[in-house]
Amino acid sequence: MLCYTIMRLLPYKSASGKQSGVKSFYPGSDYIIVRFQNGETYKYSYLSCGPGHVEKMKILAAWQQGLSTYISQHKPAYETHYQS
Repeated sequence: MLCYTIMRLLPYKSASGKQSGVKSFYPGSDYIIVRFQNGETYKYSYLSCGPGHVEKMKILAAWQQGLSTYISQHKPAYETHYQS
């Protein structure tokens, strides 16, 4: 199931027009998967960093603004790191 989800990642295009560190994402019910420009992919879940962080990241991803900055500043714990 997870491999299928990673294949369905949604493109992230910064609404500000600036280059973002985030390349794509997938919002799940209790998690978000984020792939960075360097190919590293992380799963952040309710269990790893709490619902507050996950829901905020999902909102920022939907707005296509501030997701990379949020992750850099808050450093939420991730559940899984998928090597590129």
